[in-house]
Amino acid sequence: MNLSRAEYRQALAALADDGLAGYLSANSNLPGPRGNLTLLDAAGDVLPEPVARRLADDPDEFLACAGVVTVGRLLQERPGDQELVDLLTVRAADPRWRVREAVAIAAQRVGDADQPQFRALVAGWAASSDPLVARAGIAAVCEPRLLADPLTAAAALDACARATATLQAFSAADRRSEEVRTLRQGLGYCWSVAVAGTPEAGLPLFLGLDATDPDLAWVIKSNRGKQRLARLLG
Repeated sequence: MNLSRAEYRQALAALADDGLAGYLSANSNLPGPRGNLTLLDAAGDVLPEPVARRLADDPDEFLACAGVVTVGRLLQERPGDQELVDLLTVRAADPRWRVREAVAIAAQRVGDADQPQFRALVAGWAASSDPLVARAGIAAVCEPRLLADPLTAAAALDACARATATLQAFSAADRRSEEVRTLRQGLGYCWSVAVAGTPEAGLPLFLGLDATDPDLAWVIKSNRGKQRLARLLG
């Protein structure tokens, strides 16, 4: 039976450093369709930095996720620490999808506490030519709870526009790669969130996307199918 976040924090805090990985693995809910996100959140709250750095490089997927999520807390504590930013950026291009999701969670922790730092982080990722890093930027910022801030809502639109330009820049052959398809999939969801966050500015940008590009046509269709955007488009 899963525990609450507070209960997991208490359990983790009571363990010696060498017992943390075993506890996390034993309670990960993996293998299975859904990892233990409550435990990940608790780990991010309490894991010591040396443990988190070690786990972030672990071949075990859940342990790597726990280390990565903790980096979000460390960036709250040490804003602008380039070494921590670099660690997240490397993991943003991880081949394991759960680790990439953990990067978004870590960034959103920063956004909850320090939106200027969060916007800088997102802008750097969204401008990357690496499709998985660009995808990390949009996945992190296109979170409705963070878009109440007008500057962050504008940053979400900018991130989507930049990532879309990155997608367009790939050749037809490159677009068949798994990494570029992952970026396209992210854009197929994130535009609707960004536009809903600031419709007045977002709708013209979205409606101006190049529907003659087959991948952008897919992105447009996918977002139009999201209820949040369908309501705005009438």
